[in-house]
Amino acid sequence: MRVSLFITCFNDTLFPNVGRAVVELLERLGHTVAFPEEQTCCGQMHLNSGYAPEGRRLAERFERVFADAEVVVSPSASCVAMVREHCPAVRERVFELTELLVDVLGVEDVGASFPHRVTLHPTCHSLRLLHVGDRPLRLLRAVHGIDLVELDEAAECCGFGGTFAVKNADTSMAMLSDKLRRVLDTRAEVCTALDTSCLMHIGGALLRQRAGVRTVHVAEILAAQE
Repeated sequence: MRVSLFITCFNDTLFPNVGRAVVELLERLGHTVAFPEEQTCCGQMHLNSGYAPEGRRLAERFERVFADAEVVVSPSASCVAMVREHCPAVRERVFELTELLVDVLGVEDVGASFPHRVTLHPTCHSLRLLHVGDRPLRLLRAVHGIDLVELDEAAECCGFGGTFAVKNADTSMAMLSDKLRRVLDTRAEVCTALDTSCLMHIGGALLRQRAGVRTVHVAEILAAQE
């Protein structure tokens, strides 16, 4: 299958290794990955910040850029949720990575090896808008060598929420403190998720506390062969 990668502006700017992991994973599974270089932001941060006309223009541009794509994959549940809501012309062909793997490609064991203690933070968009269910867990459980531990109160928000963390910093930090306590209680080496935005929020706090826990996107674990 020919899969077009929507990297997202957040990953492209701050976490390019996540995009590389998606390409490595899909090519290992025998698929061709295309990367339309004219892609830009899908408009989510504009719409979320009250700039509706600007956000809609970017959403329309997304539709034009990916108009001919067989399927589109993105390592971001939040951006996929945005596209599903605001890009009707392509919404049926756009998938979050774990959706693509399980529902479209019909695979759970992707041949990954990651011998570490890992806990999964289910991000708000993946839970409440995409309803990805247990797809990420099914893929992670099939990773060779992994010690996957359950996160208590997993469905609770980490407090990021894009501009929410800036506009409501005190509330955001209180929510983050609760999430950190749950992560540390697992004694995991790695906290993973479907959105690098949430992982950046959690990872920054873990780093400041010198907690010894790192954050790794699900795509990087599924691409790993340690």
